[in-house]
Amino acid sequence: MLPDIENLLRLQEADKEIRRLRDEVAELPKRVAAIEQRLAGTKAQMEKAQAAVKADEASRRKHETAITDLRGKISKYRDQSLDVKTNEQYKALLHEIQFAEKEIAANEDKILELMLNGDAREKEVKAAQAELLAETAEIEKEKADARQRTAEDEKLLAEWNAKRDQMRAGVDEDLLRHYERVAKFRGTGISEVRDHKCMGCQVMLRPQTYNEVRTGQQTVVCDSCQRILYFDPAKEMNAVEKELKRRHHPKIDAPQAWYYRAEFGDAGEILLCLTNSDGQSSRRIFDMHTGRLLGDILSREGNYRQAFPEDVTGAIRLNGNWTENEIDAWGAEIPMVALDSLHFDLDAARAEMHTQSAATSTHPLSSEHSAAS
Repeated sequence: MLPDIENLLRLQEADKEIRRLRDEVAELPKRVAAIEQRLAGTKAQMEKAQAAVKADEASRRKHETAITDLRGKISKYRDQSLDVKTNEQYKALLHEIQFAEKEIAANEDKILELMLNGDAREKEVKAAQAELLAETAEIEKEKADARQRTAEDEKLLAEWNAKRDQMRAGVDEDLLRHYERVAKFRGTGISEVRDHKCMGCQVMLRPQTYNEVRTGQQTVVCDSCQRILYFDPAKEMNAVEKELKRRHHPKIDAPQAWYYRAEFGDAGEILLCLTNSDGQSSRRIFDMHTGRLLGDILSREGNYRQAFPEDVTGAIRLNGNWTENEIDAWGAEIPMVALDSLHFDLDAARAEMHTQSAATSTHPLSSEHSAAS
């Protein structure tokens, strides 16, 4: 992996941590406001209970004042009854006295009801006060913890910013500008390549681009999202090992066979497609990386093992089975999906050969039970 890529990966981790810390610091006012809102709710409950007590006390005083006034009237009526001349006047005063006594009884009943309610109100106030006291202590602790965490975050943020400045110094200026420009709009400026795909935008890469990223000899940018691409062999090997456990082995007598050759004249790495049909065999040669058809289709008498023994020997057998009509429809280039499938199977075949070679180093692999033919 290029040093610039390694530095960018560390820089991206630093950027992620810096964003996390900034977000956490920015959340402090919201967290404190939410905490204080809880406390305000408890205060409101206590104030409501206290207001109810005060309202009951005011109502009680009102009834007590009414009783005092009524008793004053009764005393006045009794004094007047001593001076009346007629029986009708006496009865009228007596009626007023009885009415006032009923009003006094009604007010006394209301005072008694308020006194009974008052006990419950006092309990509510005391409970609300206790809850407010406990919650105030808890909330103050939460606020102190939040402020302490924020202070720690700000300290870490300063440290990470200093680290980031050092990391930036280790990256090529043009590459750094590209990384920061893409990261500004997409959140990240560098992306892993796995299974022929950019993991940032999930778009499949062209075979040549994928191969350039794998070699790690130059900086490669995703055509789709513009992120800088990198390849981690360890992760791909894990994926290949999983695939290896369920890798299918092509049949020896299959009418069609695909092979990989590391060298083929001046063409370099190529893919061979050999097909048997009506006593004849045909050979197509494709560029390993672009999938383009190289030269003309060659036909010979007999099956492909007899007709093209020099091509099969030393080549790695791959899984691939498309009809002649499908292959003819491809024209001069293997479709991306088919080419990716052959590339991935080649990785699995190589891993399989390596595993079998290490396990049975003293026993040569048979041509058809291994990946090679």
